[in-house]
Amino acid sequence: MAELTLLHLVYFIFVLLVIITMAFRKETVLPCILGIFVIGAIYSGSFIKGVQTVYQALIISGNEFWGIILVISVVLAMSKALRDLGADELMMLPMKKLMINPTIAFFSLGAIMLFFSWFIWPSPAVALVGAIMLPAAIKAGLSPVWAGVAMNIFGHGIALSSDFFIQGAPVITAKAAGMNDSLAMSKAVFPLWLTMSVVTVSASFFFMRRERKLHLSVQKVEEQRTVQIQKKGFGVTLVAVLTPLAFLLDIFIMYQYQLKGGEATALVGGTAVLIMCFVAMVQHKGTDCLEKITEYIKEGFIFGIKIFAPVIIIGAFFFLGSEEMAQKILGPDANGLLSDLGTYLANHITLSKLPVALIQMIVGIITGLDGSGFSGLPLVGSLAQTFSMAIEVNKEVLAALGQITTIWVGGGTIIPWGLIPVAAICNVNPMELAKKNFLPVVIGFAATFAVALFLL
Repeated sequence: MAELTLLHLVYFIFVLLVIITMAFRKETVLPCILGIFVIGAIYSGSFIKGVQTVYQALIISGNEFWGIILVISVVLAMSKALRDLGADELMMLPMKKLMINPTIAFFSLGAIMLFFSWFIWPSPAVALVGAIMLPAAIKAGLSPVWAGVAMNIFGHGIALSSDFFIQGAPVITAKAAGMNDSLAMSKAVFPLWLTMSVVTVSASFFFMRRERKLHLSVQKVEEQRTVQIQKKGFGVTLVAVLTPLAFLLDIFIMYQYQLKGGEATALVGGTAVLIMCFVAMVQHKGTDCLEKITEYIKEGFIFGIKIFAPVIIIGAFFFLGSEEMAQKILGPDANGLLSDLGTYLANHITLSKLPVALIQMIVGIITGLDGSGFSGLPLVGSLAQTFSMAIEVNKEVLAALGQITTIWVGGGTIIPWGLIPVAAICNVNPMELAKKNFLPVVIGFAATFAVALFLL
């Protein structure tokens, strides 16, 4: 690639400014808006175009997030309807026998999230698992933020970084690295993936145990609701049975018709809307249900928009780092600024196994800052091929290291704007959730890096 330009330098300065702002636990919306404006003005050479770029970037970003906003909003609307009826408590009864304490709840929630994420990817799995399993986990004493940690690490980290079944990530990385067999890529990923998974989960569990606090007041409220539920009768029981059956049917349909990603999310979201309507009709007779359905929809979308409003702005800034998104925002000739920075680092540092592995991880982290787990895979795959031609190094292991780093950062474990879906479904602050994830993931990276050095 060409040498870095003023545009790259300015963007990198704003990225550092955003990271420093995050480090001081302050909101990053203003630096992101200023960054978009300055980048737009420099790229176009026009103050007016810079102003227009701010709006254009928000439109593009909003379009990217709209699907997530929608599914989270309708699932929350459904959850509100189920809670008003009392069916959510009845649905949790079988799970309460399994989730008897926070430890079991943490690993049960994580394991179920891992399973569904492998087969339908994390985005639809968040809505599915959050709607059914999350209340039971919290009832067992697991705090909402640690429930979010479990869902993040097992779903967006362990499942997405391996992608053993759908094979999306290995195929992209393998093609970029000049390998025709994605299964060979998966085999190379396995030891590093296992190290990252075991170390990160162990660290998370350790930190959770250290600060765990049981919420007795919540349990008392839930016990009072149980008494009310027993008086409700057939309608509550019918809803409590049909709701999980409907989602189980969704899973079967996803498997049968190979629905993945957006198609799977659409199925879950549509099911949530229909269940919400059915619950409202069961609870409110006659025309009363018409107003109640509108109320549930409003509450769901108010919450969804409230959570995602700053994320749209932050995402708009970091989307400039991806070539595809930058071209939509700035113009057809724009480059991916983060990708360019990563390639520049790779081309200007003396090569040996240690710096090569370090560069691969740094590039993965940089490209993951845009909040997309997959946008950096072509770059780390290409770098692995480039490095393997320059020095004697295991190309598959190097590509696997880049894949794991990129997805764990960008897939939604430590970047606040990447883990919003889980934060929203758990009703916790994204920054707080990112803080809980950060240290375990960094510890996992250190262990994975050490293992990679032996395998390279």
